[in-house]
Amino acid sequence: MASLQNAPTLHQTLFHNSFPQKHGTFRSSRKEGFSFIIKAAQEPSASSTGLLSQDRPGRRQLIAIGATAPLVFLINQHSYSFAAENKKGFLSVLDKKDGYSFLYPFGWQEVVIEGQDKVFKDVIEPLESVSVNLIPTSKQDIREFGSAEQVGETLIEKVLASPTQKTKIIEAKEEDIDGKAYYRFEFIAKAPNYTRHALTTVSIGNGRFYTLTTGANERRWGKMKDRLQTVIESFKIFNV
Repeated sequence: MASLQNAPTLHQTLFHNSFPQKHGTFRSSRKEGFSFIIKAAQEPSASSTGLLSQDRPGRRQLIAIGATAPLVFLINQHSYSFAAENKKGFLSVLDKKDGYSFLYPFGWQEVVIEGQDKVFKDVIEPLESVSVNLIPTSKQDIREFGSAEQVGETLIEKVLASPTQKTKIIEAKEEDIDGKAYYRFEFIAKAPNYTRHALTTVSIGNGRFYTLTTGANERRWGKMKDRLQTVIESFKIFNV
């Protein structure tokens, strides 16, 4: 198991040794937040992704993975290396440089957040977003960091939620996709004025630790659950 070391930004964060073993409900210690300055809307953290550092993916107005941090700018959602409708109601992202792909709900806007590789969010419902983060690692397989539960608890506590949020893992599991191990977590992060229901998937490939996180306000979970599950299940890593 290994302990994690936080750095100023996710890109500077590295895993060392092994994750500490923890179980049950816990509070998170740091999250990727981001305060923004956007063209059409404003919000804080998401997704995702996030990993082991201060900055993180989706942060919308205080999301489960974000509290306050860098600058965010809305940008053209079609400016990606590839984005085209792939499944009804979704658009696909194919990052040939970093080696991953995923789907996100049609209508979400792309934003730029310091420390995050990609972020898309709903400008009306700021807690609905998806973010992808990657950091270098010498590990070859996600299982080298411990079980799905152990890795999930560490990430949620250290990266995917803010120190002021009460968090709880609902489910942590391992899945094999094309011979590669992925860990998936479902958790809740409760802040004083909102509760975010989130899904995260992590895996290792190309010498990087990949994290994708998506979620929604708890009050909209029933409506968004299936769409967010599609986002999580669509995430794939390929060799580059």
